[in-house]
Amino acid sequence: MDDVVRDGVAEQRERLMESLRIYGGHYAELSRRFAAWLGLHSTDATAVLEIAAAEERGTPLSPARLSERISLSTGATTALLNRLEAAGHITRAREHSDRRIVTLRSGGHIQERADEFFGPLASRLDATMSHYPLRLLEQFEAFMAELNGTMGSHLTEQDAVAPRSAPRP
Repeated sequence: MDDVVRDGVAEQRERLMESLRIYGGHYAELSRRFAAWLGLHSTDATAVLEIAAAEERGTPLSPARLSERISLSTGATTALLNRLEAAGHITRAREHSDRRIVTLRSGGHIQERADEFFGPLASRLDATMSHYPLRLLEQFEAFMAELNGTMGSHLTEQDAVAPRSAPRP
């Protein structure tokens, strides 16, 4: 009986992980479409979204933090920021008392364009989640935080141990 229960749990976990992979794929495709819609390279659009989301949370990013978030070298991030700033998509500000600290802000039109593109989906997702009780959503939020923490720790450990290139056959 224990084996049957364990097998059912393992199968359920596999189905859940597959669902999360599918969601991740949909998210990546949506990001790609947003980039095309804006006429930007996908990396540039991802950076713009990261900057706007951090700003919306009240925790604007520095160039170094953006570099970590989008997995680019500092040199590549500088080139990206130069492109985005020249196009008016972002600004770099020195708003901290330590004038060496640079804060990234999205251009005013970016939030409007993101709302226009993602707004219909946000409404649909909100309607979907409204069918679930608050307690279940809180549990799922905690579950996702743990999964993200586990993945983040694993990536940090990998960075400390091995180079990012793929092993040779």
